[in-house]
Amino acid sequence: MDNQHIKIYKDLMGENDKWAAETRKLLTSNNITMLNLIGSPGSGKTTLLESMIGILGERYNFAVLEGDVETTRDAERLDSLNVPVSQLLTGGACHLEAKLVYNALCDLPLADLDIVFVENVGNLVCPAEFDIGEHAKVAVLSTTEGEDKPIKYPLLFREAGAVVISKTDLIPHISFDLKQCREFIRQVNNESPLFEVAASTGQGVQEWIDWTEKTRRHNNPSEFKFQ
Repeated sequence: MDNQHIKIYKDLMGENDKWAAETRKLLTSNNITMLNLIGSPGSGKTTLLESMIGILGERYNFAVLEGDVETTRDAERLDSLNVPVSQLLTGGACHLEAKLVYNALCDLPLADLDIVFVENVGNLVCPAEFDIGEHAKVAVLSTTEGEDKPIKYPLLFREAGAVVISKTDLIPHISFDLKQCREFIRQVNNESPLFEVAASTGQGVQEWIDWTEKTRRHNNPSEFKFQ
């Protein structure tokens, strides 16, 4: 039978999962912890990373994979602080895929690194659906977005190994119910730690760094549950 007109659909998610598995092997063989920061555009992911550099950089060697649709603006901010950073451009896609992350990791000096931070494309939906081989997803929610995002976009907050509420220094100036936001987060995730951070002032940054270090110390595939 002539099947040249038959359309064939492949499981793209399954292909992504294969590359995610390869990434885990790569991270394990080099004893590297990788955290995947996910949040809306402007949620403060880059500023959060900037706030960690001075403290965490004294204790660990780390690099950043910076995801974006276009431009290298965020990568340039980190590069100016002497952080090893690679820009991952999706060319229109709303998330990073595991193959792109794997290839970017292979270009890093893995033998010299302890931690890799991935700043995913600004989006609360798509990045949460794609495993990139990370040890944990970190949901970043800014106070300027409103307190109801955890129940409107529950997958990310349910999957997150930690949740960061950013820009808490703005609460006195905006309409944001912090108590209600905490309750919404706990409705979908009652286990993962919650951090309230004002990266521009340093408030709450140390607690976030402490969790990062704890995650690094427990980087054992036999004990650590991948998110």
